[in-house]
Amino acid sequence: MKKFYSLILFLALFVSTSFAQDRYLDEVFTDVQVTADVTYGVNGTVLFLPQVGEVVPQPLTMDIYEPVGDTETARPVILMFHTGNFLPNVTNGQISGTKQDSSVVEMCTLLAKRGYVAASVTYRSGWNPLADTQPIRALGLIQAAYRGVQDGRNAIRFMKANATDYNVDASKVTVWGVGTGGYLTLGLVGLTDYNEILTTTNGPGKFLLDTDGDGVPDTPMVVPTFHGDINGEVLTVVPADGFGLMAGDTTNYPNIVGVDNSFQLGVNIGGALGDINWLADNTTPTISVQSAFDEFAPYNDDVLKVPTTGDPIVQVQGAQQIGAAQEAAGNNQIWKDANFNDAITDLAIANSATAGHPYYEGVFPWIKPANSDGKDEGVVVDWWEATANSPVNGAGMGAPWNVIPHPAGDDFHTNGLILNENMSAEKARANIADIMAYVLPRACVALDLPCASNFLSSTKDLVVNAGMVVSPNPASQSVLVNTDAEFQILDIEVYDMTGKLVQQYAGVDSNSFEINRNGLAQGMYLIKARFDQGVQTSKVMFK
Repeated sequence: MKKFYSLILFLALFVSTSFAQDRYLDEVFTDVQVTADVTYGVNGTVLFLPQVGEVVPQPLTMDIYEPVGDTETARPVILMFHTGNFLPNVTNGQISGTKQDSSVVEMCTLLAKRGYVAASVTYRSGWNPLADTQPIRALGLIQAAYRGVQDGRNAIRFMKANATDYNVDASKVTVWGVGTGGYLTLGLVGLTDYNEILTTTNGPGKFLLDTDGDGVPDTPMVVPTFHGDINGEVLTVVPADGFGLMAGDTTNYPNIVGVDNSFQLGVNIGGALGDINWLADNTTPTISVQSAFDEFAPYNDDVLKVPTTGDPIVQVQGAQQIGAAQEAAGNNQIWKDANFNDAITDLAIANSATAGHPYYEGVFPWIKPANSDGKDEGVVVDWWEATANSPVNGAGMGAPWNVIPHPAGDDFHTNGLILNENMSAEKARANIADIMAYVLPRACVALDLPCASNFLSSTKDLVVNAGMVVSPNPASQSVLVNTDAEFQILDIEVYDMTGKLVQQYAGVDSNSFEINRNGLAQGMYLIKARFDQGVQTSKVMFK
């Protein structure tokens, strides 16, 4: 009988440990409650300026997602900013562009199930991407982004001021943006001083206008006396006609003031930075997930284009430049000191090589095959119902996207498929799962959450150069892995490009090893070799 009870105890311990879950990494809650349309402030919008001739006040709202049944009283909070080109849904030429976009609903729900408080946040929109000249398009965009930064900081202050109402830890705040929201998030990360708008480096003076026609740009595109302070805390009434504004217009309303604007983590999905010099005094760890071949949001350093027309707007810097700047400043060092030994990190390392640059911790180069039209689709995270009864997508909820005329001459559904071929919830959710797999372990470390202990140890796998050569490559049936003599391979793992482990070899104990294809499908694979000194990865193509 004693042996029987010992067996029962062993099985109970085995089951409890085998299915142990980590809060903030795994889904530990089943249900999520959403408090919709919480007003976090009001501010002046230029959206209706062409129609009414003045700036009008606009309520600013957020939907707050919380796990049901949670007893924790100090939870990290993530503020999620949607995409939309700083224009309203449909007007922006997109199906997306609201706080109920499928992507932000999905991510906020997944985060709440993991124990976070997540808020999908609206912000002001309005500018003219169809302006005749590039300087005027740049003028509109920087002013729109400036208003977004003001609203983002106001949302941070609101959540901190109401921390006890939502059981939030005000010292563990993340700002997370998708698409245009990524631009906003990077603005929050980097743009901390108004003078940074005037002193850009890539390119110089790009947010100045040549108003007197002498060929020298000299007038700032943003002026605090017209547009408000950078934190959005000062009542601002336009002193005279300028920038299309009427004297007496209120462009900025102070909402919550005197509360700290700081946050502990920035996450950018598919956006870029207004100017790389904005990161010079930044100390916030920042993650960027961006397509290395995005045709609209430059991955390196290039001119941003209007998605609908292809017209140039302004020179911006993407994930590659951001990663290099963060690494040079040591702002992402906390992640370099951690141990992220997983397939998604390995994929990020391999993709960095494909993108032509070293791996920068905190940068996940998004590389997917081009679609049947040869187009890079960027970071696809949205889906929609084509005809009616869509459960998401905000203002367009239930809209028959296949009959609403699109500015491009077709309908919104057809146009949406151009950069989201075979659009489906399954496709978007698989991509979101990869994003979560990269971001959440780093959030554990940056926010100093209990799950951080999984990644902070003395047994960190260092990335080493073991002289690893994989040949032949491409290969038909097998490849030989060779390393320098002083690097003995301990074990080898083979992953497909979704991050799935497909082969594993333990106890190699040699600097040469043959890997047989063993029925693997045609395609690219990642080989990860482990040594006493660390790890090295290499890609191989089976043809």
